[in-house]
Amino acid sequence: MTNHLPASTEMAFDWDADHYTPFYTELLNTDLTEANVHNWLADWSRIADFAGEVASKLYVATTVDTTDEVADKRFKKLLNEIYPVLLTSEDMLKRKLLASGLNVPELAIPMRNIRADVELFREENLSLISQEGELGMEYDKIIGAQTINWDGAEITLPQVQLTLKETDRARREQIWRLAEERRLADKEALDGLWRKFMGLRKEMSANAGMSDYRAYQWKLKHRFDYTADDAIAFNKAVEEVVVPVAARLYERRRKRLGVDSLRPWDTLVDPDNHPALKPYDTVEELENTMATLFDRVDPQLGAYYHTMINEKLLDLDNRKGKAPGGYCTYYPNVKRPFIFMNAVGVHDDVQTLLHEGGHAFHAFESANLPYAQQKDVPMEFAEVASMSMELIGAPYLNKANGGFYVDADANRARVEHLEGMIQFWGYMSVVDMFQHWIYTNHDHATDPAACDEKWMELWSRYMVGIDFSGLEAYLGNRWRRQLHIFQLPFYYIEYGLAQLGAAQVWANSLNNQAGALADYRKALALGGTVKLPDLFQTAGAKLSFDSQTLADSVNLIERTIYQLDPA
Repeated sequence: MTNHLPASTEMAFDWDADHYTPFYTELLNTDLTEANVHNWLADWSRIADFAGEVASKLYVATTVDTTDEVADKRFKKLLNEIYPVLLTSEDMLKRKLLASGLNVPELAIPMRNIRADVELFREENLSLISQEGELGMEYDKIIGAQTINWDGAEITLPQVQLTLKETDRARREQIWRLAEERRLADKEALDGLWRKFMGLRKEMSANAGMSDYRAYQWKLKHRFDYTADDAIAFNKAVEEVVVPVAARLYERRRKRLGVDSLRPWDTLVDPDNHPALKPYDTVEELENTMATLFDRVDPQLGAYYHTMINEKLLDLDNRKGKAPGGYCTYYPNVKRPFIFMNAVGVHDDVQTLLHEGGHAFHAFESANLPYAQQKDVPMEFAEVASMSMELIGAPYLNKANGGFYVDADANRARVEHLEGMIQFWGYMSVVDMFQHWIYTNHDHATDPAACDEKWMELWSRYMVGIDFSGLEAYLGNRWRRQLHIFQLPFYYIEYGLAQLGAAQVWANSLNNQAGALADYRKALALGGTVKLPDLFQTAGAKLSFDSQTLADSVNLIERTIYQLDPA
């Protein structure tokens, strides 16, 4: 019956839940046997891919224009009326497959996920999940509407980066304070959302019989291969290994800027007061130069990116009303990724496109796995795909290799990225440890003022070297702008673990780029068909939480920084 699905998912944008039900009903009414299980799984994948693509495209429509009322209405209908039916139908199919007792070797690892999903599923949580999705949309609207007036024009807060890279320190401070005041203006609205998020999450975990929301998310995110204690151990390793290195780099920056203390408006400007890197003038130039870069990295990866250009699967520019951040999503029905970002003319845009390009390549490489369940990739490894591409693509940033910069500026860009990696690990630990505290102290953390205090405490441990004296109100507010905390709870340790994996892939590429890329692509093609440590191993890395493995990569990064910028 799945052969009767519409040719295009756009034709289903206004479907009701009843349109999906017959496809699931037929699957539920089929007697499963060894002879037909593969065809049954293929049919299940078709309807799951179709519905998944409708959901992805409706979500994309709400982010490319948060003021689009039609998109808003459609997505809310999906969340409130259709999604609960789809989740219930998917749960019934998972239970049917488990009850059959059939052995499907290709699904050995995905079956772990299926069992966990079945154990967590509660019908009473369906409406809560829908409500949570709506709160996420409200968060996007609040953040997406944040603008300030600067130099006689209205600009978005992502565009503030441009001035924060200028050499005029007084202007940097002025715009930084303006932006932070604008963020503070939404504090009350965001606090109201926070209390609602926390209420829903407490109820969800209780409904599922879990001890707390952390335990609920651990199982929901299919974290079978490491524990919460492992994550905390990794954050301790960051504190031990990374924080002192980051502090050295911040002190080096302070001295080169010639300032008494390094303030938050001093962290993005070039330390030698060179003008900000300007990699491109138009978004079209960003798009096309990146095409050349990817071609040089690997012809097949370049071909994937050209497909995205030709099929208009990129939305790169920043504009008012657009949701914040950047992401790569997947349209499973047509087996294509889609990249969303907010480019404003800074080098971070190049890094973001390299990063999201890695996610897109992951989607292309794993697209031919036959069953939807095999494409459920652990997020810790999904981020290895993206972060490795940032590092492997870095040698191609200079014009001689098809990139954006003269050699000196390409080195500056690489140093900026490598320093950012060191500094990011500390910030990752702030976000991750913050969430461990939140969801093991749920009632206390429902009070935003308590969150402000905890955030500042963790910041003082992991972000040593930036002087926030007199700016405590802005620092305490900083967690409200981290969308993961609101919309994607407990999705952040992935970045820290993946960055360590990516650093190992990069180290391999320094010795044998062709071999490292071959291992990288081989691992991407596996999707979610093997365990997380095996994905890392296939890519030439090790899933690790210890100080020594982290120190090996941190030492390589710091050494490379001084090689590229010995001043």
